[in-house]
Amino acid sequence: MIQEAILALGSIGIVFDALGVLALHRFIDPYTRLHGATMCTTFGSIFIAAAVILYGYSLGSSAMALHTLVALAFLLLTNPTGSHAIARAAYRH
Repeated sequence: MIQEAILALGSIGIVFDALGVLALHRFIDPYTRLHGATMCTTFGSIFIAAAVILYGYSLGSSAMALHTLVALAFLLLTNPTGSHAIARAAYRH
């Protein structure tokens, strides 16, 4: 049961990341590229991190789950900040 959930979360994360790649290639404007790529990779990272957390708990490794949560927290803080900085630089350019 838990393996199916891990595979489902990982697959959803991969699909979101693939959509982020398509957003980088298909959109014309730098702002829409940035929005599409940032949103998709953030959601993809959330789902992949959830899969890793479940996998860590299934192995009995709470340290792996804790490290993944910390990495996810930093990602959720830095991803919007970085995209804002890139959008501001594009606006000023």
